[in-house]
Amino acid sequence: MAIQDFTAGQILTAAQMDSLQANDYNQTVSTKTANYTLVAADKGTRIVMNAAGATTITVNDSLFSAGDTLFIQNTDAGGTCTITAGTATVNTAGSLALGAWAGGTLYFTSASAAVFFSGGASTFAVDYLVQAGGSGGGKSIGASGSGGGGAGGLRSTVTATGGGGSLETAITVGKNLNYQVVVGAGGAGGITGGTGKQGSPSSFLIVSQGGGGGASASATNADGIGSNGGCGGGGGGNTTNAGGTGTTNQGFAGGVGTGAPSYRGGGGGGTGAAGVAGATSGNGGAGTSSSITGSPVVYGGGGGSGADPGQTPGSGGSGGGGAGTVGSVGGNGTVNTGGGGGGAGGTGNPNGGNGGSGIVILRYLTTAGTITVGAGLTSSSATDGSYTVVSITAGSGNVSWA
Repeated sequence: MAIQDFTAGQILTAAQMDSLQANDYNQTVSTKTANYTLVAADKGTRIVMNAAGATTITVNDSLFSAGDTLFIQNTDAGGTCTITAGTATVNTAGSLALGAWAGGTLYFTSASAAVFFSGGASTFAVDYLVQAGGSGGGKSIGASGSGGGGAGGLRSTVTATGGGGSLETAITVGKNLNYQVVVGAGGAGGITGGTGKQGSPSSFLIVSQGGGGGASASATNADGIGSNGGCGGGGGGNTTNAGGTGTTNQGFAGGVGTGAPSYRGGGGGGTGAAGVAGATSGNGGAGTSSSITGSPVVYGGGGGSGADPGQTPGSGGSGGGGAGTVGSVGGNGTVNTGGGGGGAGGTGNPNGGNGGSGIVILRYLTTAGTITVGAGLTSSSATDGSYTVVSITAGSGNVSWA
C-alpha cells in the first residue's frame, strides 16, 4: 500500500490498518526491466531492477520533499543498475552503481537533492577487454609458404568484441576481494615440426582462448592444416590445406593454403575478420577496434602467410599481425595486441614469426573504488573522464579494490 492522505476525524477500518502495517515491513514493490525515471508515487516504495543489461534509475527534482525516502534494489539478472542524477543532485559515500543484490535507501534532503545510503554489498561494475596471446607463424618447409599465425581470442564489453559477437556484460566486483588476472604470452614461431606454437590464454574471471598455430608448408603430416584456437591458423601453401577454426564470439578462421602456382599459405584469422586464402593474397585477418582506453586501438590481427620465391607474401592484419616473408624469418606479432606471427616461405626453411602477447584492460568509475594491482603483474593506470583505466600488460596475479 502506497502512502495515503487522511482527513481529521477519519476512522480507519481493520483492513486499512493491516495494510498500513504490512507496508511498514514489506513496502509496495515495483519491478522494472528497463531504464526508469522516478515519479512522485514511488515515495515510500521499493523499486526493484531486474534486467540482464546495464540500466539506470534517474532522479529528477520537484517530485519529492525533504524527508521522503524510497528503497532501490538490483537483482542478480546480470546487469548493473546505476542511480543517475537527472535534474536532482544525488550524493553517496559509496557507489551509485548497484551490482547483484545490491541496494539501499534514497533519502531526500530537499526537493532537489538526495543522498543514497547503500544497504547492500559494496559492489560496482568493471568493464574489461581480455585479449589472449597470438600464435606463432609456420615454418617454411621445401620453399613453399607457410600459414600465418592466428590471433589470440578477444572478449570485450566496450565498442566491440571478437568474432563479430555481441558485447560481453560488465563484471560486478566487490571491495576487499581478490580477482585473478592472467596475461597470455605469444606463441613461438614454428621451428621443429613446422607449426607455430599456440598463444596462451588471458583471463579476468572470464577466459579468452589462445590463437591457433600457423601451419607449415609440409603435406606429409598434420602440420599442413591450420590449428584451431581463439582465431584459426592459416593452412600451409604446398597444396590445398584448410585453415583452423576460430572460437565463437572471440575470433575468425584462418585462410586456406594454396599450392601451385603461388605456393602461398593462408593468412591467420583475426578477431575482426577471417584470414585470406593463399590463392588471393594470404593476408592476415583484420583485428577489432576498441575504445576502452578512451581512444580507438585495434587488437588481434592475424599473421600474414609466407610464399614461394618470386611470389608476394601476405601482410599482417591490422591489430598487430606479423608480416609473412619469403626467404627470411616471419614477422613477429606486436606486443600486447595478441597479433599472430607471420608465416615464412622461400629457400633455407626459415622459421615462423612469434605471436604477440595479450593484454587485460579494466575500466571502472573512479568514484567506485581504488584498485591495488598485486605482485606478479605489470600495469599502468590512466583516467578517461570519470573512469579509471588500468592496462595490465604482463604476468599473473591478483587485483582488488578498496
